[in-house]
Amino acid sequence: MRFLVGYTATPAGADALALGVRLARAPGSVLDVVLVLNGGERATLTPADPGYDRLLLDTAEGWLDEARALVPAGISVHTHLEHADSFTQGLLAAAARLEANLIVVGAATHGLLGRFAIGSVAGGLLHSSPVPVALAPEGTRVMGTDEPIGRVTCAVGTKPGADGLLTAGIRLARTVDAPLRLVSLVAIDRPGADAEAIQLAADHAQSVLDYATEHLMDGLDVTASVASGGSIEHAVRGLHWDAAEVCLVGSSRLAQPNRLFLGSIAAKMLRELPVPLIVVPRDFIETVKE
Repeated sequence: MRFLVGYTATPAGADALALGVRLARAPGSVLDVVLVLNGGERATLTPADPGYDRLLLDTAEGWLDEARALVPAGISVHTHLEHADSFTQGLLAAAARLEANLIVVGAATHGLLGRFAIGSVAGGLLHSSPVPVALAPEGTRVMGTDEPIGRVTCAVGTKPGADGLLTAGIRLARTVDAPLRLVSLVAIDRPGADAEAIQLAADHAQSVLDYATEHLMDGLDVTASVASGGSIEHAVRGLHWDAAEVCLVGSSRLAQPNRLFLGSIAAKMLRELPVPLIVVPRDFIETVKE
């Protein structure tokens, strides 16, 4: 798999790079570190001096060299300088050209440690990307890059139609050689609905477990469970989260086909989730290699 990191010389960029390195520890993976320079016209107050352009380019290349130096030996890494009118556009163009399987970006710098704050770049990607987007919460860099991905959790919801999400989860679990956990989150929002809602969620969890078991290679663990609470946030808080795991969630049904749109469930999960979140586009199709 190719993991593309949207890099900036900021704490958020360091968070994204740390998560990208941990993902790219999987055998056969490639890490692409992309820094985007504004390709539009400079403001009128900016001096039209070739020396300024050279300084900007040298600075950007220096940042990429620093990022490369943070990548441990043994990981296949490439750095790229992309020119575009916006950081989001540059990342999407690079992802298409490099045929990236996943784009990794950091949260905004005002997020609480271990939690998310969606900045303009992440927000733009979460409403337009044709490939999954991974969000590294504030402080991901503190964990470092030595810890491999310990578990892949898929929040499969309680309704059918999660084949694309499951496919992405299965492939990622295979790639990083980690257990796969399937979770149905249930918000019990009215009296007397507890037993009915939990049973429906349990039935759905079992159906996706059966599907995943059929498509997983021998030796890869897969489990399914139901997490309930008075709200989605409460259900997320009630789950045990391994610091080394990642969580996948599907895009909203309001999204255009094969595009992302952050839905209400994912937005609610972000408020409580202590691990990186990967949002998978609606109707996402990716071959699960046998």
